[in-house]
Order: sequence, then structure tokens, then C-alpha cells
Amino acid sequence: MTDSRINRLNPLPALIFSSRWLQLPLYLGLIVAQGVYVFQFVRELIHLVSDAANLTEQSIMLIVLGLIDVVMISNLLVMVIVGGYETFVSRLRLEGHPDQPEWLSHVNASVLKVKLAMAIIGISSIHLLKTFIGAGNLGLPLCGTPQAFAAAQAAAAATANGVANATAKCSELTEQGVMWQALIHFLFIVSAVGIAWTDKLMSAHKPAKPGH
Repeated sequence: MTDSRINRLNPLPALIFSSRWLQLPLYLGLIVAQGVYVFQFVRELIHLVSDAANLTEQSIMLIVLGLIDVVMISNLLVMVIVGGYETFVSRLRLEGHPDQPEWLSHVNASVLKVKLAMAIIGISSIHLLKTFIGAGNLGLPLCGTPQAFAAAQAAAAATANGVANATAKCSELTEQGVMWQALIHFLFIVSAVGIAWTDKLMSAHKPAKPGH
């Protein structure tokens, strides 16, 4: 009965319904973007392995956090590509496939929004952790400023005069920037809680299906 109803769609409803396929190039573009992230991951991994003997513990930690960040963004892309295509374009028909994602069996627009919000919070957490690792340089001249250039010149002059450990350091962070990043992360958490709470309220008011 359902098939016959679909076959009897009028031209205008059929055109409107078929317009969902315009999203296909978008999801294919996200697959290309994921390939770029794979290239970025491999490049950073080669850099980590080849320069491991010359890197400090903090530098290694920052590179590893960068790799984790790439992985989490890739996971987010998979969620958007697979879940979005399944929800808004066409069924993937993965029932019975051994690699079918567990969450895909009950995915809908609301579930997808909550999962995307949680993934964004995870990515924001990695960036915030990287910021906290570099927060030890707060108070030093900001890199690229005249003050940092003057400090580098002073350190070079001290080294020329035989002063040991005269290395110039600068900070890539500002106290205001750290504060805003922490605030934005907090807003992400509040937004995710709001989305989950709204979804819960909407689910509670949905009429029960017959037989349940």
C-alpha cells in the first residue's frame, strides 16, 4: 500500500520530495573533508615520530592533543555524514550489517542534535586543555609584538655575553583570550544541556504508539 501511494505522488509533491537529493553533494564534500583530516593526522604523526628525540614533554603532549582533536572532529564528520544522510536523504539499509553503528538504529533529528552537541563539547574540551597547558606562559610578552622582539634581542645579547639559560620566551595566549575560551566552552555545555532537556520534554509529550 505504501509503495502504491509513493508511485501515485503528484508531480509537484514528487519534485519537492526528490529535492532532498540536493544534499548528496554536501555529504560527499564532507567525505572529502574527512580525507583532508586523515592527511593532517598522518602529517602530524610523522612529525611526532621523527622529532620525538628533540621535543619536550609539553610539545609532545600538545601534538598528541592535536591528534586527538583531529580524531574527534573526524568522528563528528562520520556522525553528520551517516546520521544526516540516513535522516534527511535516504535509508542506508544497514540492518544486519556487523558494522552498523549502534546509535544509527534509533537516530532521528533530535538524537542527532544531542550527539552533535556532545561531540562539539568534546572538541572544545581538547582545545581548552591545550590552552591550559600553555597558560604557564601567561604574563610573558605576546608573540609577534615589539615587546617579544625586544625580549628576544635581550636574550641574544645575554647569550653572547656568556649568560647561561638566557632563552627568550613569549606567550601565544592572553588572559582575556583564555577567559573567553573558557566562557564559550561553558556556553557549549549549557546549550547541550538545553537541547537534551528540550528533547526530553518533547519525547515526554509524544503520544504512545499502539501496542506499547
